[in-house]
Amino acid sequence: MPELQLVSTPSEHLDGSASGLVGDLRAHFQTGTTRPLSWRLSQLDALEHFLMEREQDIFAALRADLGKPITEAFTSEIGMTLSELRLTRKKLASWMKPERVRTPWVAMPGRSYVYREPLGVTLIIGAWNYPVSLVVLPLIGAIAAGNCVVLKPSELAPNASALLAKWIPKYLDRKSIRVVEGGVPETTALLREKWDHIFYTGSGTVGSIVMQAAAKHLTPVTLELGGKSPCIVDESANLNLAAKRIVYGKFFNAGQTCVAPDYVLVHEHVHDALLNRIVSTIREFYGDDPKQSPDYARIVNERHHARLTALLSEADVVTGGQSDVSDRYIAPTILKNVNEDDAVMQEEIFGPILPVISVPSIESAIGYVGRRAKPLALYVFARDEDVQDRVLAGTSAGGTTLNHIWIHLGVPALPFGGVGGSGMGAYHGRHSFEAFSHRRAVLKKPAMPDPPILFPPYSARKLRWIKRLL
Repeated sequence: MPELQLVSTPSEHLDGSASGLVGDLRAHFQTGTTRPLSWRLSQLDALEHFLMEREQDIFAALRADLGKPITEAFTSEIGMTLSELRLTRKKLASWMKPERVRTPWVAMPGRSYVYREPLGVTLIIGAWNYPVSLVVLPLIGAIAAGNCVVLKPSELAPNASALLAKWIPKYLDRKSIRVVEGGVPETTALLREKWDHIFYTGSGTVGSIVMQAAAKHLTPVTLELGGKSPCIVDESANLNLAAKRIVYGKFFNAGQTCVAPDYVLVHEHVHDALLNRIVSTIREFYGDDPKQSPDYARIVNERHHARLTALLSEADVVTGGQSDVSDRYIAPTILKNVNEDDAVMQEEIFGPILPVISVPSIESAIGYVGRRAKPLALYVFARDEDVQDRVLAGTSAGGTTLNHIWIHLGVPALPFGGVGGSGMGAYHGRHSFEAFSHRRAVLKKPAMPDPPILFPPYSARKLRWIKRLL
């Protein structure tokens, strides 16, 4: 793999105080500029131009930060985002229309509606593993809902952060949408401010900090976190198919994906057969030396490289295990004979290491998952539909794909989000628009006299009629 070259782009950091920035945006929001459909569509159009016209710049930044192959960069950072953007633009006018709902007799005569209105001034804090799409995807929802926005890209992907800081103000309305670069001090300063919504993608540890900061102002939050997403392989599974899809889903972006399978629970009857197929699939995808493959990404930085390497110190490695800190490389690695209390099973791995654990039954796999925090995703490989149903009924997860890996997040009609420790709230498609909207209850009453039954003096006869109407 060629040496990674950093992209040289000017960066923009927090100018002045965070309170001044938020104050300017709040004053601008009050002008009503962001409310019309025309403004929202114009910004979505401009965002599409940014993604298409700056494609090569995006590829270069992602290559420098994460060693991303172009195909992975396009599919996960540009292609999926464009698809979501175009769907939103197509449906936005209908999403914005007031929704008429049933009016009960007690409120008649009258008509009841749900109006979607923008929340106001919002903050989006992105993650480093998909540093473009995990900023732009929630931005689509914030724009569609008519909000002002501050974007805070991850400082751990400095080239992508600099790219967003340079180009977003040149494509989008800078009075309504701002980009703030920086690390912990800048993020801390932003979190001290009062926002109308905070959207955070990242670790549960930082998610807790974000939620505590938001609680001081009673600010609603969307937290897209992670966790140890399990993959259950039944003895009825098509093992060739399961191996190919598991290897693809796990080692895409070198395992640095919040919905990547974190560990595999496989029925003991097919444990060895699945391992053999996984090993051969890794070789098929990345060759005898994945370090030389142009299709295999790199670890984001030396700190994460050291964290991942430490997980291999007591592991029983089936294949892989090689690493090179100077290249931020860790080979696609499969572990076996892993115990539940091993270090590799304590926290989300978030890298190219996959423990494969033998279980005696599907019930034991369900129990294993149930003893842990609720994951962001869960996968089941089984041709037996009864097994699929038993796993769905016996587990809880943010989302699930049957007989594949993380494809559910590419379906805009499905909400993408966690449950419990893996997050709160959801987005994608209309769910993004809803996440950044307030659903305002509106009852329209005619200017005519009300029925006397509502008002004092009360009587037993009035009460009987109220009981009948309710």
